[in-house]
Parts: sequence; C-alpha cells; structure tokens
Amino acid sequence: MSTPSSTRSSRSQQGTGVISSLVGVVVFLMFVLFGVQVLYGLYATSVVSAVTFDTAQEVAGSDFGRDGAAQERAEASARSKLGPYARDVAFRWNVDEERVRLTVRGRRPSFLPRSLAGPVGLGDIVRTVSVRTERLR
Repeated sequence: MSTPSSTRSSRSQQGTGVISSLVGVVVFLMFVLFGVQVLYGLYATSVVSAVTFDTAQEVAGSDFGRDGAAQERAEASARSKLGPYARDVAFRWNVDEERVRLTVRGRRPSFLPRSLAGPVGLGDIVRTVSVRTERLR
C-alpha cells in the first residue's frame, strides 16, 4: 500500500502563504495611511480657508484696514484659531481703498515622507481671499 497523498502535500506547503500575506498586510496599511493623509490634508485645507476668509473680512470691516494695528489684531486672532499649526503659516496682506486681499501659505501636515507627499499633490496649502472694504456712504 502507498502513503496517502494528502499527508505528503500538506507537509510540502507549510509556510507558503506567509510572504504573500505579509505583503498584503503592508499594502493594506499603506492604503490606510494614504487615506488618513488625504483626509487630514482636506481638513487642514478647509480650516485654513475658513480662517483666511474670516481674517480678511475682519480687516475689511475695521476702517478697511488702513492701520497696521487692524491687520496685526486680525492676524493674531487667526493664529490663535489655527493653534499649533500657526507656526507653519505665513500671511501676506494687500490692502487698498477698495479691497483687502489676504494670501495665506502653510505647509500641509503630513504623515507621509515629504518625498512621497509632494509628487501626489499634497504640497503646501495656499489660499487667497479678496474682500471688498466696508465704508459708510
């Protein structure tokens, strides 16, 4: 009589799925990490957009921002709203009699290395808002 073939085949296939399972888990975790990066980036972009608009509107309503004090107060308020992220943000003002234009540029928070985040469109956040000044007529 011969040995059952099932015994031989089970011994020869032991451990064959470990490498493919490990690769599958790593690929899955990379997709999860990428998804977290995209969601966190979208959240940061929406917060910066909202703070930029509110700050420009505040300066436009305060005697149309002629004095630097209004811009400084508004920028300090914006930095407090942004929290720890504010140290990575730069404000650029352009104020005239008709409009207040504010450009905010900040580094996008990243879970991925900079070399991977840049090429897939996850670079800096740049938002420009233009608001008409408010005056009494």
